[in-house]
Amino acid sequence: MDFGQALTALKSGKRVSRSGWNGKGMFVYLVPAGVYPARTDAAKTIGERVSYNPYLAIKNVDGSVSTWVPSVNDCLAEDWEVFV
Repeated sequence: MDFGQALTALKSGKRVSRSGWNGKGMFVYLVPAGVYPARTDAAKTIGERVSYNPYLAIKNVDGSVSTWVPSVNDCLAEDWEVFV
Protein backbone atom coordinates (compact mmCIF):
# COMPACT_ATOMS: atom_id res chain seq x y z
CA MET A 1 0.00 0.00 0.00
CA ASP A 2 1.08 3.62 -0.38
CA PHE A 3 1.73 6.08 2.45
CA GLY A 4 -1.79 7.54 2.25
CA GLN A 5 -3.22 4.09 2.88
CA ALA A 6 -0.67 3.51 5.65
CA LEU A 7 -1.74 6.78 7.28
CA THR A 8 -5.38 5.71 7.14
CA ALA A 9 -4.39 2.42 8.80
CA LEU A 10 -2.46 4.33 11.49
CA LYS A 11 -5.49 6.52 12.20
CA SER A 12 -7.61 3.40 12.69
CA GLY A 13 -5.20 2.11 15.35
CA LYS A 14 -3.13 -0.28 13.24
CA ARG A 15 0.66 -0.59 13.21
CA VAL A 16 2.43 -0.29 9.86
CA SER A 17 5.86 -1.08 8.47
CA ARG A 18 7.67 -1.13 5.17
CA SER A 19 8.66 -4.42 3.58
CA GLY A 20 11.86 -2.67 2.44
CA TRP A 21 13.04 -1.98 5.99
CA ASN A 22 15.99 -4.15 7.01
CA GLY A 23 15.15 -4.18 10.71
CA LYS A 24 12.96 -7.06 11.80
CA GLY A 25 10.07 -6.16 14.08
CA MET A 26 10.14 -2.43 13.36
CA PHE A 27 6.78 -0.69 13.06
CA VAL A 28 5.20 2.76 13.24
CA TYR A 29 2.12 3.60 15.26
CA LEU A 30 0.06 6.69 16.08
CA VAL A 31 0.18 8.05 19.60
CA PRO A 32 -3.05 9.98 20.23
CA ALA A 33 -3.14 13.37 21.92
CA GLY A 34 -3.11 13.25 25.68
CA VAL A 35 -1.88 14.68 28.94
CA TYR A 36 0.97 13.58 31.18
CA PRO A 37 2.31 14.72 34.57
CA ALA A 38 5.19 17.18 34.26
CA ARG A 39 8.46 15.37 35.07
CA THR A 40 11.20 17.82 34.14
CA ASP A 41 11.85 21.34 35.37
CA ALA A 42 11.23 22.63 31.84
CA ALA A 43 7.85 20.88 31.67
CA LYS A 44 6.92 22.08 35.14
CA THR A 45 7.11 25.67 33.88
CA ILE A 46 4.08 24.77 31.72
CA GLY A 47 2.12 23.37 34.64
CA GLU A 48 1.61 20.19 36.64
CA ARG A 49 0.09 18.45 33.63
CA VAL A 50 1.34 18.85 30.07
CA SER A 51 -0.89 18.41 27.02
CA TYR A 52 0.67 16.92 23.91
CA ASN A 53 -0.46 16.62 20.30
CA PRO A 54 -0.75 13.32 18.43
CA TYR A 55 2.48 12.05 16.90
CA LEU A 56 3.96 9.05 15.13
CA ALA A 57 6.26 6.71 17.01
CA ILE A 58 8.50 3.90 15.78
CA LYS A 59 9.43 0.73 17.61
CA ASN A 60 13.08 0.15 16.77
CA VAL A 61 14.96 -3.12 16.32
CA ASP A 62 16.44 -2.88 19.83
CA GLY A 63 12.96 -2.53 21.37
CA SER A 64 13.24 1.19 22.08
CA VAL A 65 10.61 3.65 20.90
CA SER A 66 11.30 7.02 19.26
CA THR A 67 9.24 9.75 17.69
CA TRP A 68 9.16 9.29 13.93
CA VAL A 69 8.87 11.61 10.94
CA PRO A 70 8.60 10.00 7.48
CA SER A 71 11.25 10.78 4.90
CA VAL A 72 10.38 11.73 1.33
CA ASN A 73 11.25 8.14 0.37
CA ASP A 74 8.82 6.82 3.01
CA CYS A 75 6.06 9.13 1.72
CA LEU A 76 6.55 8.01 -1.88
CA ALA A 77 7.04 4.30 -1.13
CA GLU A 78 4.41 1.73 -2.05
CA ASP A 79 5.71 -1.12 0.10
CA TRP A 80 3.79 -0.22 3.25
CA GLU A 81 1.93 -3.01 5.01
CA VAL A 82 -0.06 -3.53 8.17
CA PHE A 83 2.28 -4.98 10.78
CA VAL A 84 0.98 -8.18 12.38
